[in-house]
Amino acid sequence: SNWTKIPAPLFNKVVIVLIDALRDDFVFGSKGKQFMPYTTQVVEKGTSYSFIAEAKPPTVTMPRIKALMTGSIPGFIDVVVNLNSPALLDDNLIWQAKAAGKRIIFYGDDTWVKLFPKHFMEYDGTTSFFVSDFTEVDDNVTRHLDRVLKREDWDILILHYLGLDHIGHISGPNSPLVGPKLREMDNILKKIHISLLSKEEASLPNLLVVCGDHGMSETGSHGGSSEGEVHTPLLFISSAFEKRSGPLTQPERVQQTDLASTLAVGLGLPISRNSVGNLILPVVGGKTMREQLRFVHLNGFQLSRLLQENTPAYEKDPGYEHFKIAEKSHGNWIKLYLEGNNSEILLNLGKKVLKQYLEALKTLSSSLSKQVAQYDMYSMMVGTVIIMEVLLLLLLSVPKALSKRAEFEVPLSPPLFSLLFYLMCLMLCAVHVIVCTSAESLCYFCSMSWLTAVGVMMLISALMCGILSAIAKIFENSRLPLKNPAVSSSSWSEIDVLILAGTIGHVLSLGASSFIEEEHQTWYFLINTLCLVLCQELCRNNFLLKECDPQHSTNVKQNFDSLGETSDCKNIDIPAADNSKLDKATSSSEFMKGSHKWISLATPWVILICCRLLRSLNQTGVQWAHRPDFGHWLTSSEHKPELSFLTAVSLLMIFFLVQRRCSLVSKIAMALGLLGVYSYRAAVGNVIFPWQHGGKDISKFANTACFIINICSVFTGTKDLLKSQVISADSSMKSTGLWEVYSGLVLLAALLFRPHNLPVLVFCLLIQTMMTKYIWRPLKFDAAQITIMHYWFGQAFFYFQGNSNGIATVDVSAGFVGLESYVEIPAIFLTAFATYAGPFLWAIHLLCYLSSEVTRNSAAVGHGCFCYALMRSIPVAIYVVLVTGLRYHLFIWSVFSPKLLYEGVHVFITAAICLFFTAMDQNHSHRV
Repeated sequence: SNWTKIPAPLFNKVVIVLIDALRDDFVFGSKGKQFMPYTTQVVEKGTSYSFIAEAKPPTVTMPRIKALMTGSIPGFIDVVVNLNSPALLDDNLIWQAKAAGKRIIFYGDDTWVKLFPKHFMEYDGTTSFFVSDFTEVDDNVTRHLDRVLKREDWDILILHYLGLDHIGHISGPNSPLVGPKLREMDNILKKIHISLLSKEEASLPNLLVVCGDHGMSETGSHGGSSEGEVHTPLLFISSAFEKRSGPLTQPERVQQTDLASTLAVGLGLPISRNSVGNLILPVVGGKTMREQLRFVHLNGFQLSRLLQENTPAYEKDPGYEHFKIAEKSHGNWIKLYLEGNNSEILLNLGKKVLKQYLEALKTLSSSLSKQVAQYDMYSMMVGTVIIMEVLLLLLLSVPKALSKRAEFEVPLSPPLFSLLFYLMCLMLCAVHVIVCTSAESLCYFCSMSWLTAVGVMMLISALMCGILSAIAKIFENSRLPLKNPAVSSSSWSEIDVLILAGTIGHVLSLGASSFIEEEHQTWYFLINTLCLVLCQELCRNNFLLKECDPQHSTNVKQNFDSLGETSDCKNIDIPAADNSKLDKATSSSEFMKGSHKWISLATPWVILICCRLLRSLNQTGVQWAHRPDFGHWLTSSEHKPELSFLTAVSLLMIFFLVQRRCSLVSKIAMALGLLGVYSYRAAVGNVIFPWQHGGKDISKFANTACFIINICSVFTGTKDLLKSQVISADSSMKSTGLWEVYSGLVLLAALLFRPHNLPVLVFCLLIQTMMTKYIWRPLKFDAAQITIMHYWFGQAFFYFQGNSNGIATVDVSAGFVGLESYVEIPAIFLTAFATYAGPFLWAIHLLCYLSSEVTRNSAAVGHGCFCYALMRSIPVAIYVVLVTGLRYHLFIWSVFSPKLLYEGVHVFITAAICLFFTAMDQNHSHRV
């Protein structure tokens, strides 16, 4: 008769200890037995139930807290929102507890304070993003513990410890710092457990819950879907449970979302409205059969109601059908129970009903988990249309943008006064009104103001009219007779064919989850193939064409001769008739020319060797990420001398490769900066410090010195750039200024990269130097071809750094180099730069190269900017369409969504690069 009422609470006080990045093997594995003896004893022989909770990606803190407290599966956009969490508006356990008069105290990660403002009667938040701190961040939580445990004026105590997560980010799960931290957590759990046992009342027992929000990968990061990241321990410890006996079995697997439903029942609260979790039955297993059936019926009723709200044909759902069958059996059991039947039949029937309910709950939860992603298709389609229109405009503008004048014109003014534009605006506005008035669910685009919506419709209409106008012009020009047919009918080279095939092949590969997981293999294959084609091109220019074309041989000879001369003399022609004069050159000069040729021929093979070495430095992707690599070998504590030697050699190589085009001041700054990089890494314990040991002050000094030198280097370069742009159009000053800005960025990358990754930077500079001197200049590739080569190598170096398309490979610790506390904007900038250093450095090198080549067409920088934007736009636009079509794919959250996030950030970085290109385009500046 009272099934609709909330049952009475099962526990008096509840303490939730959330240890950030607590992997299941830290408790149930060898580390747990070694470093957490008290917890292990309670798990094996105490009054407890232990489980392995499975978290859904993205495995970052804020979405996991949402899942734990609401029982729902958060959206992937929470990865971005994780940086600055807004208040949680969904029905959740904390809100229900406060509404029921429960007094809640919280200490730890301030994400909770942002998610649940005004819910805690007492709280003290700590910054979760300052990963360099793994001592004070936990001490600030523990210092309140003795005082709070003595008090009686609270019902729920939540503690969120961050130290273990920070250790993982800095030095990984096998760090020597992990053991002492686990021992510290074990002592805290022991103190809490003993205190709860000593304060128990006769009526209701207390409950201690120990859990992790997510685990950590083998590199110490998280965000992805590897086993180490998604599996966390979940412990329920209370005197209400029976003492464990018998052999220890493998903990049962449950979903992380199950905790919200279980705690709601334990605290006598309503289950959160949007929860998809199941009640963890062993926690209430000590109650009578009638109470257990009532609890699972409440959970089933809540899930079936959620299913009705989200599925029109809910009655045909297997879970709903199973629930109705179980409910009917439950009714029969109640009749027998009220009749006073206490026989074995009643007990067996009760177990059968309980089993039916549990099957129904599992099926309902599975159905809801699949349907929980409600896509705002209207907003997605509007965004996709705009993206595709911009891509189409870029493609239609290729002939003009790559012409000698490098013009990129979007014909918008004529369409804005055309009848077609106004008709399209009216039609789109009408569609918008119809969709927004008939939409049942919340739509982001419909929630915008009408002024903004009309502006978007006008943009779509203008872009469409611009596309139609551009197509009309192309057809109009195609009818006109060609002025110079010989020039226009150019044949395609092997490089052009490779570029086209590689671009199309890469774009098509984005439709397969396996190709996205292992995208680094695509780029490694493309740059290896590019090196082989370049080798063929060099051989043909040096050997094959020499025999059949004397004039061509003279031109090639001129190209190689020009390597030793200054840039001012590169356009001097050497006629074939002057071969007799060339014969009179000294033997040393001939030797230099010959050596240039052979070095040039060897360059592609040297690059291939460099790329092979880089591949063995960092294993990335998913399939083979667990395999040992040279990076893991270097970062192990027993190989610190080898890492120190490699770091010192790498920093010296960086100096020699960068300083050649810098001014004296910049050379000194670079040398001091690289010395500061080594000092900083030695001070934080990554490498050996030969002349001083340790010291936080040394670390601070080295950090500050590096940043000051870096800023000075970039400032010197910027000063020269401004002089060349504003005061005088001096190309040599501009070239020097650009190179000094580039050297400053290289110094910043050296500071942010982990020591074992510095060879990536060395090989990046080495390959750039060799290709500039021995491939691009002699073969005279055009700006578009050189731009695409830079783009390909930039993408390959993104993966050589150890990055992947999973969130877990983002090195968060790079965002806190030089910062004593968490400052959002610098931390985001440094993390983004460290992650995309490969593409960024190759893009800036492209600008340096095109600006320094005075013999090139003055529009070369404009061509480079356009090609770079186009190469980034094609895969992004196509991927947006693909990911929209694959939105119900099994791996949409674990594979496709993280890739979309990476693509989005890369687009912002490319936009910044293109703006810098445009600012540095001397030809563009003069036209303006």
